[in-house]
Amino acid sequence: MTIARDHGGGLDAAIKTYGGTRDVWLDLSTGINPVPYPMPRLPAEAWTALPDKGAFDRLYSLARHFWSVPDGAAILAANGASPIIAALPRVLPQGTVYIPGPTYNEHGAAFQAAGWDLGQDPSHAMVAVQPNNPDGHLWQVDDLTAPITIIDESFADVTPDRSMMMRADQPGTVILKSFGKFWGLAGVRLGFAIGDPEIINNLAELLGPWQVSGPALSVGAEALSDPEWADETRARLQADADRLDTLLAGKGAELVGGTTLFRLYKVQNAAAAQAQLAQHKVWSRVFPYDPNWLRLGLPPQDRWDQLEAAF
Repeated sequence: MTIARDHGGGLDAAIKTYGGTRDVWLDLSTGINPVPYPMPRLPAEAWTALPDKGAFDRLYSLARHFWSVPDGAAILAANGASPIIAALPRVLPQGTVYIPGPTYNEHGAAFQAAGWDLGQDPSHAMVAVQPNNPDGHLWQVDDLTAPITIIDESFADVTPDRSMMMRADQPGTVILKSFGKFWGLAGVRLGFAIGDPEIINNLAELLGPWQVSGPALSVGAEALSDPEWADETRARLQADADRLDTLLAGKGAELVGGTTLFRLYKVQNAAAAQAQLAQHKVWSRVFPYDPNWLRLGLPPQDRWDQLEAAF
């Protein structure tokens, strides 16, 4: 069976079904920080010139420092994490990959499209989402023993102490980072692959030159050089996640897990809950493999009233 790529979002389809315009909808179907990093003033050449080596080198140096990347690991930026996920199976020795679930299905779809077998055996390759989407499961280093190990840390910047970056210099290891989630700038389209230099070099060959835009290079560099904003954001996200948990507990929902960017709840009927929220122009996330799981991102600071009124 072919795996379909299933994401949050899809607000246009919700509008078609439930009416309204984008400005009145509160989209909580994704795990994107609702208070994004403030956009810096970009130099003119970020828009008008082809990105040069110096811009990439600056971004990589800042990324290496921000994430404490081991000296022996290589770094590659791309137009979001999705192109990296799609390309990785095509630069690895083909076999069977173990992708513990439930998790988001983009990895499985990418490996399947590249001709890999999906199985339960980690003796060749494994993908671990850390923390996992949607339940927030955190892995232990000893759990990840496959010769080829891909660790997707798209949501890990909320819990930097649990990052697996210390093993990025091990052969066969690749760690993925997504800029859009924690920094709240998904439209910038910036992601990173960090790990085994041979794999990273093969990825670079497949993705080709100028794989990141000039504006994205500039914005990413500014954000990665601002650890104070990151610390303040982690504290705010924790407070807002606690507030959301209190609200949902009062409505009879049971917390299953998640991160401070999204929360996963068990409800009696997730589809019915999604429809009720949609009547109030709040969009949420449900899952085909569990009829009782409802996932909510965090609302912006000025939209809590809309969420509270939707229940």
